[in-house]
Amino acid sequence: MKTIRGKVYVVRDDIDTDQIIPAQYLNLVPTIPEEYAKLGSYALCGLPDEYPAFVAQGQAKGLYPIIIAGRNFGCGSSREHAPIALGAAGVKAVIAESYARIFFRNAVATGELYPFETPNRLCDNLKTGDEVEIDISASNFKVIGTGAVYPLQELGAVAPVVEAGGIFAYARKSGIIG
Repeated sequence: MKTIRGKVYVVRDDIDTDQIIPAQYLNLVPTIPEEYAKLGSYALCGLPDEYPAFVAQGQAKGLYPIIIAGRNFGCGSSREHAPIALGAAGVKAVIAESYARIFFRNAVATGELYPFETPNRLCDNLKTGDEVEIDISASNFKVIGTGAVYPLQELGAVAPVVEAGGIFAYARKSGIIG
């Protein structure tokens, strides 16, 4: 049983890639370790002031390995930096009602995080700081404080690609490319 456990960071609908990683940080090159870490320090810094800081000032990683979102997470431009910044900040999974197709694709292609979908409006039921445990093989998660269990859409062929570290790592591991 593969699980991800930790505190959640809750956002609403239509969180766009400019909010995930503002354009002024797109000059950072994720393949350079120091710049990858810097990307993490800026993750979700474009959110409106009503949201608490995702990453504390002067830190490279946040305290939240799981993001709970509403509809259309990752909308906007097609920047690969968005899931990379979240992964660099320590995010292991995003659970959303729906994704912008390009964000979902980039999350899988980079292997930075698991993009789970759920039929439930979780951003109305959970608050930032709640602790949950995702059971990847059972496609559900449990809220530790209440014991409530919520279903997740099965990842199917997405899971092994993310677990391999992205599409190129998966292709190498599978013998598709050398």
